[in-house]
Amino acid sequence: MIIQFEELLVIIKSRESQTVEFKAEISPELGKSICAFANTNAGAILVGVADDGRIKPLAEDADERVAQIAHGCKPSVYPEIDKVFCEGKPVFVVALPQSKGVLHAYKNIAYRRVGTTDMPLSSEEVITFARQARLIRFDNQYSDAKLSELDEAAIRKFVRSAIAQRRLDVDPALPINEILDKLELRQNDQLTHAAALLFAKEPQHFALQSEVRCARFKGTDSLTFIDMKVLRGNVFEQIDNAEKFVMNHIRLAAEVVDFLREEKWEYPLDAIREALTNAICHRDYFSTANVHVSIYDDRLVIWNPGALPPELTLEALKGPHNSIPRNPLIANALFLIKYIERWGTGTERIIKETLAHGLPEPEFLLHNGGLQVVFKKAEAFLENLNERQKKAWGYFREKNTITSALYSEVCQCSMRTALSDLSDMVAKGLLIREGKRKAALYRRVK
Repeated sequence: MIIQFEELLVIIKSRESQTVEFKAEISPELGKSICAFANTNAGAILVGVADDGRIKPLAEDADERVAQIAHGCKPSVYPEIDKVFCEGKPVFVVALPQSKGVLHAYKNIAYRRVGTTDMPLSSEEVITFARQARLIRFDNQYSDAKLSELDEAAIRKFVRSAIAQRRLDVDPALPINEILDKLELRQNDQLTHAAALLFAKEPQHFALQSEVRCARFKGTDSLTFIDMKVLRGNVFEQIDNAEKFVMNHIRLAAEVVDFLREEKWEYPLDAIREALTNAICHRDYFSTANVHVSIYDDRLVIWNPGALPPELTLEALKGPHNSIPRNPLIANALFLIKYIERWGTGTERIIKETLAHGLPEPEFLLHNGGLQVVFKKAEAFLENLNERQKKAWGYFREKNTITSALYSEVCQCSMRTALSDLSDMVAKGLLIREGKRKAALYRRVK
């Protein structure tokens, strides 16, 4: 960062704030402010400026002492330090980015920035921060479960499946404790929470919050239940049974297309299963809340406790992104039997499969301390379209435009049929035709 004299005067005139701190001299107070900014938000410390904005003299080695104090934080902080002369005296502008996934302390105390004050974190706040930053994980903590309380047959079945699916190099005939050691589900001869959630005969005996609540509501609100189930069992059973609950409460339509009978679910099952797997795998198991699956007349909602990791945003979920599992041991087990791929492509596939199904793009929302995925039914006007047009509408949602030749390719039909379908959609007010008939570009209106 390079700051000019005029910019410095503007900052000093604006006084201290959530992002600016004045330090007249170099003292232990500087270490507190460095930690506070690194833990809370990006900011700048003006060393050599008093609280009232007056410029104070500093020793010649001031910049070295600032760097030493920053290095003395645990973990060390590495700010950018810029020297600007004001009234013939040096002012050191210490620029601090916010650290991601790290909690800094100075002299064994962590601080956060609150307005113009550097506040020490309580022990509860430190624990909460550590959980949110994945410094403390649930899945690798010790469980009260014993080997005798695990399902040996389920473990060996899992290993055989993982060998077939991912060529896992583990002999299914090994003693159970050795299998768990190789899967890193046992540490220091004690089972982890992941071992219990994956293979215990009664997982909820050790983690009651791991239940999944499924409901079918009447109408579009949560007032009247048509059906409700609380799913227990291990992670694999919950994913499979949640999918079955959804299948029992959404429509399966049958149509004859080109003399062949085709069946189509109301929502894309592959996308629903991906969302269910993500919710159960990546939920915050420190939370006492359950995963919720809610089906309404107009939408299907999957919610899991726990916000996104700080490295991800809702917008990032719509494209390729790194896989950052909250529960790596559980994620690895699901990966080994191909329940997930662990390449950060799951949410992208959910979107593409939903659009290809002719439905609106699913919504990803941060809601009530968790992540919510909302699948919406098709717009009412789609009921008046044939299956080719509905399929093309999914393409329109993503690309907005199409040509007759591309329509023919997407819908696997003749050019004559493509032109007829597109003309019909123009007549219905869904598309605008730009250009001549065969060379025209068709643009989505709605």
